[in-house]
Amino acid sequence: MITEQAKNIFRENSFISKYKTLILVTAKVVIALGLLFYLVYAVNFEEILSAINQANIYLITVAFLLSFVNIYLQFYKWKITANVVLQENNNSKIWLSLFYGFSAGVFTPARIGEYFGRALVFKNHSLLRVTLATLLDKLFLLLLVAFFGSISSILFIHYYYQVTFYLTAGLFLLVFTLFYLLFWMIFNDKFWDNVFFTKLRNSIKLHWLFEKVKVFRKLDKKYATKMLFVSFVFYLCFLVQYAVLVAAFSNHTNYFEYLWAGNLIMFAKTIIPPVSLGELGIREGASVFFITMLGESASVGFNASIFLFFINVLIPSLIGLTLLLKKNDD
Repeated sequence: MITEQAKNIFRENSFISKYKTLILVTAKVVIALGLLFYLVYAVNFEEILSAINQANIYLITVAFLLSFVNIYLQFYKWKITANVVLQENNNSKIWLSLFYGFSAGVFTPARIGEYFGRALVFKNHSLLRVTLATLLDKLFLLLLVAFFGSISSILFIHYYYQVTFYLTAGLFLLVFTLFYLLFWMIFNDKFWDNVFFTKLRNSIKLHWLFEKVKVFRKLDKKYATKMLFVSFVFYLCFLVQYAVLVAAFSNHTNYFEYLWAGNLIMFAKTIIPPVSLGELGIREGASVFFITMLGESASVGFNASIFLFFINVLIPSLIGLTLLLKKNDD
């Protein structure tokens, strides 16, 4: 005979199950509508077709093929973190999580939706934990963008605005000192254990947060080194893609300058507040500005940026949307 307590547990589990299903269905609808709206709002397909006719199709093909390397490096980076923080080793789940994140993040400012999109796959983990893991996954790339972007910006100001050598040297010294201290903290286990985790653990108000983030105590120098290296290769892949696309549309081969411009664009996109959907216009505006400063036409900067968006963001987002809509409700 079923007791009243057992009936209550059954009702509670049924309610939770229905609640999760409703959340998943709602997420599918919101992501689908958001992405479709973003496509109509952001992409001028006639302009893209016109740009193809005037460009070096072989270089565009190279940039497109590099997108597979780009996506794989993002998967590998996410896999490293998922293995350590979420204890997830299922490659299929990690791939799905990554593509759901692409689809959910493309139409939201600063790609905030990516955090929720990645969490859809990992139902056995809280949204907070997956969000923290995603934030950690992006942290190392953000550090590299900030470091190389700062150096590139100082050089840009020095050469194009005739800043004195002493000011340039002072800025370099400041940047290297700040990042030396930052990376020292990241690779110093005692710093995190003594300063961060101890304070959280001993705090009455913040002890709940310690319970959520204590898994990060497992992160060590090996993890940080691997993440830093993979993030660097991923960042380099992105810069090479941009440089190749600029060369394709300009029919020039100043690759070193194009890599420099790519660095500046990523830095500008990172520090400018994300006031538009999917950072719409920020990439293109920054690309046009820096490319014209380097002597190329505005159309070259715009087309290179649009194509980079198309192959690195749009296509993976459409794949993620397709996978999300085909997903069976478990």
